[in-house]
Amino acid sequence: MAPSSVVLTIENSNGISLVEINDSHSSVFLEKQKAASPKQFTWVLLLKIQRVFSCITWLAMAFRNTSISVKKRIALSEEEPRHKGRLYRFIRAFLAITVVALVIEIVAYFKKWNMKMIRPWEVQGILEWSYMAWLSLRVEYVAPFIILLSKFCIVLFLIQSVDRLVLGIGCFWIKYKKLKPEIGEQAYDIEDCTTFPMVLVQIPMCNEKEVFAQSISAACQLDWPKDRFLVQVLDDSDDEISQLLIRNEVSSWKEKGVNIIYRHRFIRTGYKAGNLKSAMACDYVKDYEFVAILDADFQPNPDFLKETVPHFKGNPELGLVQARWSYVNKDENLLTRLQNINLCFHFEVEQQVNGFFLNFFGFNGTAGVWRIKALEDSGGWLERTTVEDMDIAVRAHLNGWKFIYLNDVRVLCELPESYEAYKKQQHRWHSGPMQLFRLCLPAIITSKISIWKKANLIFLFFLLRKLILPFYSFTLFCIILPLTMFIPEAELPVWVICYVPISLSILNILPAPKSFPFLMPYLLFENTMSVTKFNAMVSGLFQLGSAYEWVVTKKTGRSSESDLLAFAERESKTLYDEKIQRRLSESGLEMFGKLKEQKAPAVKKRNRLYRKELALAFLLLTAAARSLLSAHGIHFYYLLFQGLSFLLVGLDLIGEQVS
Repeated sequence: MAPSSVVLTIENSNGISLVEINDSHSSVFLEKQKAASPKQFTWVLLLKIQRVFSCITWLAMAFRNTSISVKKRIALSEEEPRHKGRLYRFIRAFLAITVVALVIEIVAYFKKWNMKMIRPWEVQGILEWSYMAWLSLRVEYVAPFIILLSKFCIVLFLIQSVDRLVLGIGCFWIKYKKLKPEIGEQAYDIEDCTTFPMVLVQIPMCNEKEVFAQSISAACQLDWPKDRFLVQVLDDSDDEISQLLIRNEVSSWKEKGVNIIYRHRFIRTGYKAGNLKSAMACDYVKDYEFVAILDADFQPNPDFLKETVPHFKGNPELGLVQARWSYVNKDENLLTRLQNINLCFHFEVEQQVNGFFLNFFGFNGTAGVWRIKALEDSGGWLERTTVEDMDIAVRAHLNGWKFIYLNDVRVLCELPESYEAYKKQQHRWHSGPMQLFRLCLPAIITSKISIWKKANLIFLFFLLRKLILPFYSFTLFCIILPLTMFIPEAELPVWVICYVPISLSILNILPAPKSFPFLMPYLLFENTMSVTKFNAMVSGLFQLGSAYEWVVTKKTGRSSESDLLAFAERESKTLYDEKIQRRLSESGLEMFGKLKEQKAPAVKKRNRLYRKELALAFLLLTAAARSLLSAHGIHFYYLLFQGLSFLLVGLDLIGEQVS
């Protein structure tokens, strides 16, 4: 029985009746509802239409602005100098084949060809016959080869994954047990400066206009007895203005009582290795026991020497003490954030675990202190590769010297902010180890170190981490995976392309927990960089021309207090000009006058088109389209996002541009 409605009528002083209805099914309520609904529906519909049009307009404007930006970038960009290499030609040919295959698969999809249900004598037309012949060839010959190659790469992938897992467990054990190198006793008497050993501080640089002042300043302010250390500024600059500025900076600190020397080579052979070798040949070096090496963009804390040098006392077998890098611009852009993830894992996990359990790791080339006797016993600096730091570390290890890594001692430095600079740096870092492996393999085999140490050097240090990693990452994810979209018989399992890579990425990102929001960009970017690392590895292994290319990583000077213009301005407002006039020649005075008269040039940004990355982008997007036809699911999404990642990098849309 329906509840009875209650109607309450109240008349106010104005004679207006107010009606309250308790029953929603009453005729009065229904009439009101019928009267109001069309009007409300119209307004809601108009509001939704307005929102849809706003969204469409916003998307159209965003697409238009992006298209204009990309067109301008392409129009103003410069081509990568070496885009016509063998690898690029191979990728381009592979792309052409996949495009043709995609067209055929689209035709087959819409014509609903099912060749498994058709007998050979029922095939009509040359196109159907060709498609059936391709299916037979694919099943009989192509698929078995691709399956074999993919299994080989998967095995390498799993071996490298186990290596990463073991390193992670080792790092966890060090953290859990709070293990770290300790200074046993008070190494030096603070009141007696003669107990401090003699330390040589070397700053190799080349055309480092942006960062030379900060590096010299930091080195000169090290907390160490002034008469017990010498700063060598090793300038390889071929720019006369850079030479003048660096020489003036050195003279300024020398007048403040700092023991500092400026050295410039007229013949720049051997790059950094040649520079360091030349500096170590000076007669006064024999008076020093240790040498600290700091690249031009590194700013050690004043206590750097007091945190590192004391570890040598009472440890005559110790040859190297390496400090950790810290970055002033790690949050500058997406590129620097992704680099920070990689390098945090390298220092926090790889260097720390290898240093604690093996007493060996690759010297990072800077922010380290060497025992000079260890350098001399190992043959000194050699110019035979582009990774002179790794070279001297391997030779010192073969001679029995031990290394210590200090994770708590950090030295500020700068990360490359442009993809061009980062790409060149990574090419050198991955081609050099392969050059070194070819040269050092006979020495490793014939050395007197233990078999375990030989195996670690050959199989883990060189082959697994320097050769296998770039090989399988490029071959498996950039070649085999898109190929399997056209050869479904060789399809890769989901755990290979999704679960294991994500798990490894989580492991890699643990040392930088604040970077967890960048987990997926990091995974995609690492696969994108595999083409550069693979190309560098091959060029180093087979001694191709680009393997011996040395390009100084471009610095922006963000870690300095002022840029070059502000520096010149500051100097012009002081009495420093008079001091310069007393110590420079007439030609130097003329040059300095020209420097002061120079106006700040307009900084022009330039972009590049990276053809290998663009070709791989279109290859992966083509494979994604084929995957969409087959409804592969996770394969499609991976190929789509990985292809877009290659596209962004190929158009130089990641990081800053260089001037």
